[in-house]
Amino acid sequence: METENLYDVIIVGGGPAGLSAAIYLGRARYHVLVMEKERFGGQITITSEIVNYPGVEKTSGSALTENMRLQAEAFGAEFVLAEAAELEMNHEIKTITTTKGEVYRTLGMILALGASPRKLGFIGENEFRGRGVAYCATCDGEFFTGKEVLVVGGGFAAVEESMFLTKYAKKVTMLVITEDFTCAAGVSAQLKNYPQIEVRFQTELLEAGGNSVVEYAKIRDNTTGEVTEYRAADGSTIGIFVFVGYAPATDFIKDKIVLNEQGYIVTDQNQRSSIEGVYAAGDVCIKNLRQVVTAVSDGATAATSMEKYVSDCREHLRLPKANHQPKQENNQNAGSHHTDKNSSAESGSFLNHEMRSQLLSVFEKFEKKITVKAVLTDSGASRELEGFAQELQGIHEKIAVEITYAKNNADKEEKPYLAICDENGSNGIRYYSVPGGHEFNSFIIALYNTAGPGQKLGGQLTKRIKDIPGRHLLQVMATLSCTNCPEVVMATQKIAAESNQIDAEMYDLSKFPELKEKYQIMAVPCLIVDNGDKVLFGKKGIEEIVEVLEAS
Repeated sequence: METENLYDVIIVGGGPAGLSAAIYLGRARYHVLVMEKERFGGQITITSEIVNYPGVEKTSGSALTENMRLQAEAFGAEFVLAEAAELEMNHEIKTITTTKGEVYRTLGMILALGASPRKLGFIGENEFRGRGVAYCATCDGEFFTGKEVLVVGGGFAAVEESMFLTKYAKKVTMLVITEDFTCAAGVSAQLKNYPQIEVRFQTELLEAGGNSVVEYAKIRDNTTGEVTEYRAADGSTIGIFVFVGYAPATDFIKDKIVLNEQGYIVTDQNQRSSIEGVYAAGDVCIKNLRQVVTAVSDGATAATSMEKYVSDCREHLRLPKANHQPKQENNQNAGSHHTDKNSSAESGSFLNHEMRSQLLSVFEKFEKKITVKAVLTDSGASRELEGFAQELQGIHEKIAVEITYAKNNADKEEKPYLAICDENGSNGIRYYSVPGGHEFNSFIIALYNTAGPGQKLGGQLTKRIKDIPGRHLLQVMATLSCTNCPEVVMATQKIAAESNQIDAEMYDLSKFPELKEKYQIMAVPCLIVDNGDKVLFGKKGIEEIVEVLEAS
């Protein structure tokens, strides 16, 4: 039997649950891989302050999960940035096929897929999404500086996000449909320290309304039945933030594993799913409390339960007992990652040790040479892009870097950008901001798609992209702290890589207030099609965007 590149366990999802499982399995000397599609650490990385994790007085989500990742790596866990597209779970040797077409083999599988914010369904929710209706305070709170906002929900997330929004909003009104909060009393008690937060219990949001952005909301007092209209005291626009739970990321496996009516994976007390050798952990599971601490607990439980299953598999397949040794370079890297990051920050450079490692691992797979062109002006944004481009110079033989300056155009204000060009010089993929934060991953994938082999698409979808008539421009307005933005950026770039008739551009919206004003953007990600023919908000996959272009 072929055992090369066979893992004992592959963990799909690199949030707290997945990282916890990796720590336990790595320490037990199992050969474990963590597969994450966006950023290791999961959604908690956008949380700036955590004060309720046992034993840690105060930290950020990114710092806490980065320490988990380093700990797992020190025990020999391996990591890959890739998105699982197809899972084959019903055989002793299970397989995962990624969106790039790569196939990974494993004895056991832990699904730590996470969940995303759920919509509420009130009138105007879809119409005003991105123009007053939002779901992430960290991503979109700044758009509501000096305004009044409504927060819908009475759980932990609603309370935490309401307090966060006071950094920007003039007033926050919480609409809680129940008689009391549904989170721990200690959490809601913190609201007394925020006089600008008002709480209305047994109150329901019915409708959002306005011309092009949210100007008012209709709300109902469920104790009296009275319906009133909420408007800002100064007559300006308002914001509505919805925090009413999460939808599990299980659509791609819904016909393969037992889920409950809400789409969460059904597990027993040991985190075992309905399929032998497949476990689940974290927010994708049925549970009453979705917190970092419960995710970590799920991961530990799944890992320790998995150990016996993997040992039995190895015995049945006549494989040697698990005794995976951490690679020497992993141990060295584990001790040096943090130092490299700090030294990068001190020197003002963009690429730390981890980022360089990710880039080099992708460059080795390139089929063709490509060029990154930095087209600069005399602006401050140009200096940032120039610094980033200079760090790429000489990084690998398969990537060339060219730095040029745009000619002055009296009729048009030139914006500096990075263009990713194939061997024929085509530059349909452009970054108008340094691809930092969550967008670094989209930059890596854009290079990979341009140089080949690239992410794999079905033949029919590829044909549909090539058959789209006319020229099109896809512009994604993002913020570097947004975890939803990279999916849209990567989807548009993949489409541009498949068609010479389509261009894809990424903008860090914080650097382009004029675009924010022009398109009335109050949430990210925002996809602008053909200079405003269509303006779309929220996550969008490749097929959804292709459908929009086909209908244009």
